Amino acid sequence: MIKECTTEHITEYGIIYATAFSGEPWNDNWKIEDAEIHIKEIMESKQSYGLEYLVDGKVAGFILGSSMLFHWGRMFEINDLAVHPDYQGQGIATKLLEACLEEMKKRGIKGVNLITQGDGFLPKFYEKHGFKKESEVILMGMEL
Repeated sequence: MIKECTTEHITEYGIIYATAFSGEPWNDNWKIEDAEIHIKEIMESKQSYGLEYLVDGKVAGFILGSSMLFHWGRMFEINDLAVHPDYQGQGIATKLLEACLEEMKKRGIKGVNLITQGDGFLPKFYEKHGFKKESEVILMGMEL
């Protein structure tokens, strides 16, 4: 079952996030407490939107992002799409992504962006759902 994300499940989202992103392909060293803060900060945005996927009443995955207005219209950025490793490979990410995209269309969102790995299966996953690499912009960063 898919429902809107709720602050009541931030702990569950934190566990899923830390577990999923600490494994392949990311191998990030997330602490559950930090993941909870990360998710809470996104959810506190007035423009945030997210969905959770429940299996037998238990959160198995979630998608979370926020929208921002630009001169050409409102864009939605997917910040997180995570499925607990115990539930991966069952189509949950696809169902969450498709439900989120459908809701964004209903809300009149002009486009959806996300940041993911540059190679491996993740770009292929998103390309399968209509995403493409941007040719006019690049991600830039700097360590401080």
